[in-house]
Amino acid sequence: MNLPYDSAHEELHYINRAGWLRASVLGANDGIVSVSSLIVGVAAADPSPTAILVAGAAGLAAGAMSMAAGEYVSVSSQSDVERADIAREKQALIDTPEAEEAELASIYQARGLSPETAALVARELTVKDALGAHVRDELGLSEVHAANPLQAAFASGLTFTVAAALPLAAAILAPSDKIIPTVVVATLICLAGLGALGAHVGGAPKLRATARVLFWGAAAMAITAAVGSLFGVSV
Repeated sequence: MNLPYDSAHEELHYINRAGWLRASVLGANDGIVSVSSLIVGVAAADPSPTAILVAGAAGLAAGAMSMAAGEYVSVSSQSDVERADIAREKQALIDTPEAEEAELASIYQARGLSPETAALVARELTVKDALGAHVRDELGLSEVHAANPLQAAFASGLTFTVAAALPLAAAILAPSDKIIPTVVVATLICLAGLGALGAHVGGAPKLRATARVLFWGAAAMAITAAVGSLFGVSV
C-alpha cells in the first residue's frame, strides 16, 4: 500500500509573528504597567478620585501616542538601515561580481560545506538570484524579519490603549478607599494573562513568560507607589 507523500516537509513555526507580536506585547505591557503605576502613585499621594481619573486618562492617551510614534520612528530607522545595506550590496554585485560570489562561497564554507560544494552553491544561487542570496545569507535579512514601521506602530498603539483601559476601569469602578488594592490586583491578573497569551501566540513556555511579566509589573507599581507615598505628589 502506497502512502501519500509530500515532497516538502512543512512544520509549524511562529517566527513570522515576531515583529507584530513584539510590538503588541510591548504596547500591552507598557499600557498596563505605566497607567496602573501612575494611578497607584497618584492614589498613594492621597488626591481625589477625580484627580486619579484625570491622571489615568491622560496617561492612557499620552502613552498610546508615545508608543505608536516611538515604534514607528525606531522601526523606520531599522528599515532605513536595511534598505541602505541592500543598496550597497546591489552596487557591489555590479562593481565586483566575482568577489561577491567568492564571499558567498566563503559563507557557505564557514557553515560546513566543502570548498567545492560551497563554490557550486554560490554559483547556482548567484545565477538564480544573486542579490537575494546575499541579502539572506550575508546580511541575514528575510521577508519574515523585515522591519514594518506601520505594523509595529499600529500594534503597539492599539494594544497599549486596550491594556491601559483595564487598570483605569478598575480604578473607576473601585470604592474610593480601595483604589490601590483594586488596581494592584486587577493589574497583576492582567499581566499574568498578557504573559500567558503572548507565550501562547509565540509558541513559547507560558510559566517563564508569565513570571517575568508579573515580576517587573509588580516592581514598577511598588516603586511608583513608594515615590507617591514618600513625597506626597503625583508622579
